[in-house]
Amino acid sequence: MTATGNGTYEGFTADERAAMKEHAQEQKKAARRGSKADKAAEAERDLLAKIAEMQDSDRIMAERVHAVVTATAPGLAPKLWYGMPAYALDGKVLCFFQSAAKFKARYATLGFNDPARLDDGTMWPTAFALTEVTPEVETRIAALVKQAVS
Repeated sequence: MTATGNGTYEGFTADERAAMKEHAQEQKKAARRGSKADKAAEAERDLLAKIAEMQDSDRIMAERVHAVVTATAPGLAPKLWYGMPAYALDGKVLCFFQSAAKFKARYATLGFNDPARLDDGTMWPTAFALTEVTPEVETRIAALVKQAVS
């Protein structure tokens, strides 16, 4: 949400409104699908198509994140969430990949939502900046996903 220099609320940014519209379209599309298996297959196809649309560096990272998440936790359901690749546990989004281009940021993000069991005391990270997915980063992502679903 944007605010002017004097603190006056100006509403959602164009990027935020676009993300909300994408989410509404995702919900409508999911409601029209047939069986549970059909819904799951189409959701994964939508996710892979969204990744394929990304710019080179974001696409490469999203492909690697997808491979690591699905290999580490095959029980998670791939889906789109506000136009981002996401992975759900029992219908709730556990983690997601946000491309740098999505909100014109300088880095992509791997984020975790409430269902993720990353608790570590009274404060812990739930989002991680990504500029490249190296073998070391893949190992860390796998460990985070494994902890998140445990």
